[in-house]
Amino acid sequence: MDEEKYPYTPSDHSPPLGSDNRQPVTDDVFGNEENNAIKYKTLSWQLVAVLMIAEIVSNGMLSLPSSLAVVGLVPGVIIIVFLGIFGTFTSWILIQFKLRHPEVHNMGDAGYILAGPIGREVLSAGTIIFAIFATGGQLLAGQIALGILSNNQLCLMLYTGIFAIPTFIFSLPRTLDRLSWLSIPSVISILVAGIIGMVAAGVYPLEGRVINIVVQTDFVTAFIAITNPVFAYAGHFMFFIMISEMRNPADAMKAAYTLQGFATAFYTVFAIITYYYIGTSVASPSFSSLPPLWAKIAFGIAIPNFLIAGSLYSHTAAKLLFVRFFRHSRHLHSHTAVGWSVWVVLIFAMNAAAFVLAVGVPIFNYLIGIAASLFASWYTYGIAGAFWIYDAYHYRGGVEGLRRHGVMTALCVATLLAGAFICVAGMYVTVDSIVLAYAAGTIAAPFSCG
Repeated sequence: MDEEKYPYTPSDHSPPLGSDNRQPVTDDVFGNEENNAIKYKTLSWQLVAVLMIAEIVSNGMLSLPSSLAVVGLVPGVIIIVFLGIFGTFTSWILIQFKLRHPEVHNMGDAGYILAGPIGREVLSAGTIIFAIFATGGQLLAGQIALGILSNNQLCLMLYTGIFAIPTFIFSLPRTLDRLSWLSIPSVISILVAGIIGMVAAGVYPLEGRVINIVVQTDFVTAFIAITNPVFAYAGHFMFFIMISEMRNPADAMKAAYTLQGFATAFYTVFAIITYYYIGTSVASPSFSSLPPLWAKIAFGIAIPNFLIAGSLYSHTAAKLLFVRFFRHSRHLHSHTAVGWSVWVVLIFAMNAAAFVLAVGVPIFNYLIGIAASLFASWYTYGIAGAFWIYDAYHYRGGVEGLRRHGVMTALCVATLLAGAFICVAGMYVTVDSIVLAYAAGTIAAPFSCG
């Protein structure tokens, strides 16, 4: 991928976009912070890489062995590796778009460039909704971990509430720099937990296990399995926000390469080893298939990761609104009562919404799938194609410019189509699963302990 196609220096500004009055603000998101009390642009690319790994490599990887059980070892591994490479490609496009448009802080800002106020509202709402649902997903992961550690002696709703408290607290720092240091033990915890899970599976393999190289199955079943690795890579919706708080945004691709390389390699090894030793009966999350003591150890060590990932998601949702409310105001960079009050209220609201959804909506697990299908399919994959096409059209000579870069244009159109396919197919299989679950009577009551 030739980065010279997008020459950038920090002093560059976006060229005029035409005569449609959608000229964005072209300065950096946070401006000159030299004399500010709260400084955002402090992150090195190494800390951004840690943040990206802490956010993305989390509870989603625990569903990957079960995907191999559904489609078979070889197709499952091919899907995991391909999606990792695909995610690297879309990361590159997103980062180049951000470098060309330094005023972009989040997906909403990018949506404004693409489609005006409607684009901003749609992509902003999608970011907030998906971040809240992702926070709720981490609360459920914490609920499962605490339940296994205590042999489910308490109501499951209480476990979720207990886990929500530190998630809220860790969300409170105003800058990602503070969260990046918390993300270091988070990354270590999921790495160590994954290794322990693989070791336990190898030491205590399931006798009589079945391992399939390829499995023939129906579309709905297969695509449900495919969505697990799709959404295990979902986290690109936070990239703009993270890059905005970097000292040198031009280094962002180094962080993305680190993330994608680590995630793809770790996901592949973890899925293969766990599936090989447990076979087709592997559960999701896969730690639940381990002997009880080993399951407790693995889940216990993974708890810091679940906490910090949830905090990052809720922080992202709050940060989008906070910057939109106070961009270019003193409340953004100063310790004002208004600024801190609004920030705390936003953080509380995002975590409270995630908690209520997690414990009060019986089909919340399925709703996570719907939210991921609607938004992650675009933020991680599809919309990157639109960003490249937009810039190529406006800055490389319109339709003729797209023709001159025909291979890249074709790849970006295919990226858009892939996002659309994942969105529609993901919605279909998730709704189908909800219907089947209600028919089978497996949906619990709202706010229940079961």
